[in-house]
Amino acid sequence: MFGWSIKLFRIRGIQLAVHWSFVFLLAAFAWEGYSNSGTSGAAWACLYLVAFFTCIVLHELGHSFTGMHYGIRVRRILLMPIGGMAEFDRIPRLPRQELLITVAGPAVNFVIAAILWLPTRQVASPANNLPSYAFQFFPCLRDLNLWIGLFNLIPAFPMDGGRIVRALLAYGLPYPRATFWAATVGKVVCVVGVIWALSQRNVFAVALFLFIAGAGEAEYRTILMQERRKQEMLEASTTLSREPHDLHPGHN
Repeated sequence: MFGWSIKLFRIRGIQLAVHWSFVFLLAAFAWEGYSNSGTSGAAWACLYLVAFFTCIVLHELGHSFTGMHYGIRVRRILLMPIGGMAEFDRIPRLPRQELLITVAGPAVNFVIAAILWLPTRQVASPANNLPSYAFQFFPCLRDLNLWIGLFNLIPAFPMDGGRIVRALLAYGLPYPRATFWAATVGKVVCVVGVIWALSQRNVFAVALFLFIAGAGEAEYRTILMQERRKQEMLEASTTLSREPHDLHPGHN
């Protein structure tokens, strides 16, 4: 679905990979840093980007390790310019398990932000003629982790907030119905997000919200297909059990 990717390394059996388009994002950051402060600016910009996506990997590992605790296999973590995604073999249908797996991701970012809230020494000073993100490295990284955690809690399915909505609804509704309502709420949130992004002329945010809405609809349709297959198998099994079997009289 996401095309060609570059495999990096494994963490507890989970393959870490980056989408090919990530190369362009890294090049864009390096060029921006170089345009501002030469080679040192390019280096700091790349370091900043790598640190940001390291926090995204830790976020996804929070999901993954919690899922593995419940016996769910995680095939890989894929990094894309719009963020990261852990690919699970299955999503648990027990609300409590899905809640814990979902909350684990943002919780990691909040813990990182709390650690980085401690007083830290500046990496550099403005007098060094470096870009602002060079001497504000740790404060910016702290704020980014807060942003990652809070943004993922937006109730736009299949983001973490949307999955929390689905898990809570699943306590009282059938799983497909809970998914339908979570996806519907997510679409409304995404429409609002697109309108806001257009007002800000933020093309990236527009693409992000459209991607989220599409991913939510795709997951909902996948669940519907799974339910239809289960129903067909159940009906086939019921039909076979009702069919008369050949009688084989015994021999005297």
